[in-house]
Amino acid sequence: MKTTKLFTDFFESEKAGGIVLVFVTLLSLVLANSSFGTNYIAIWDTSINHHSLTHWINDGLMTIFFLLIGLELEREIYIGELSNIKNAALPAFAALGGMIVPASIFLFFNIGTNTQNGAGIPMATDIAFAIGILSLLGNKVPISLKIFLTALAVIDDLGAILIIALFYTKTISILHLFIALGIFILMLIMNRLKIYKLLPYLILGCFMWYFMLYSGVHATITGVLVAFAIPFENGSENSISYKLQHALHKPVAFVILPLFALANTAIILSTNISMPFVNHNSLGIILGLVLGKPLGVFVFSKLGVLLKFAQIPEDICWKHIISVGFLAGIGFTMSIFVTLLAFSEEQWINNSKIAILLASAIAGVLGYIFCTISLSKK
Repeated sequence: MKTTKLFTDFFESEKAGGIVLVFVTLLSLVLANSSFGTNYIAIWDTSINHHSLTHWINDGLMTIFFLLIGLELEREIYIGELSNIKNAALPAFAALGGMIVPASIFLFFNIGTNTQNGAGIPMATDIAFAIGILSLLGNKVPISLKIFLTALAVIDDLGAILIIALFYTKTISILHLFIALGIFILMLIMNRLKIYKLLPYLILGCFMWYFMLYSGVHATITGVLVAFAIPFENGSENSISYKLQHALHKPVAFVILPLFALANTAIILSTNISMPFVNHNSLGIILGLVLGKPLGVFVFSKLGVLLKFAQIPEDICWKHIISVGFLAGIGFTMSIFVTLLAFSEEQWINNSKIAILLASAIAGVLGYIFCTISLSKK
C-alpha cells in the first residue's frame, strides 16, 4: 500500500513527539512535587491580560493543534485512508465504539452524580502517545495498521471536538457566534473563488478565534473550521494546505503539546496514594480507557465488517485490531483537555488528571505487550 510523504512526516513527528511528551510529563510531576513545587505551579498561574498562562495555552496555542488535526482529517478524506468508503468505515466504526463504550462505562459509575459531566473524558485518544508506542515496534508494524490507528485517532479527536462543541458549551453569545460563523462563511467563499494565498485565511482565522472565544463555544473549535476553509486543491506539495500542515508538524509536536503537558500536569500528588483512585469518577475514567477502549474498538470494528459496511485490510488481523485498541486507551492530551471543560472544582480536575495518567500508562503498557505478541506471530 502506498502512503503519501505527508502521512509519513505526520507519523514520524507524532512518534518523536510521544517520547517528548513522556519526558515533559514526568518532569512536570517531579517539579510540582519538589521543594520548588509552589514556585513552579505559580509560573503557570501567572496572569496575562486577566487570564492565566495555562488558559492562554489551552485556549490559544491548542487551537493550532486542532488546526493540524483538521488539516490531517481533510487530507485523509480527500486522498488518504478515508477517501475510500469501505476503508474509512473500519476506523470510523472503531472510533465510534471507542467513544460509546468508554462513555457508557463512565456513566455506569457516575450517572446521577456531580461528576457525570466527565463522560467525555475516557472517549479521547492521544495521537502522539499511541503512535509513539506503536512505532517502537519498528518495521514489524504493517502500514495498514499504522494508517488504521492514525485514522481512528483522528476521527476520535473529531468526535471529541464535536462533544466539546455540543455538551461543554455553557452560555452562548449569539452576536459573537454569528460574527465568527460569518468569518467562516467568508473563508469558504474565498475557497470557492480559488483564492490560494494562505495569509488571508490565517488573518481571518485569528479574528474568528477572537469572536469564538467570546461566543461561549470553545475557541479551539476555530482550528478545525479554519482547516476545512483552507483550499485543499489537489493535495500536492505546492498546495497551501500541504505547506501549512507540513510547517505545523514540528511546532505542534515539540512546542505546543509539550507546553500543554507541562502546564496541565503540574499536580501535587496526595501523600495518601490511594485517595485519587477510590472514587467513582476515577474508576469510570480508568476502566473506560483501559477496558472500554479496546472493547469498543474491537466489537464495533467486528460489527462493521459483519454488516459488510467495512473491510479489514489483508495485511492485518483481529489480534492487531484489539492490540491497537489498547493503545487507543491512551487518552492523555484530549482527555485532560475535556477534563478542564467538564469540571470547575480543583479536586475533581486533579483527581481526573491522575486517573488519566495512570490509565494511559496502563493502556500503553498493555498495548505494547499485545502488539508485540500479535505482530510476532505469522
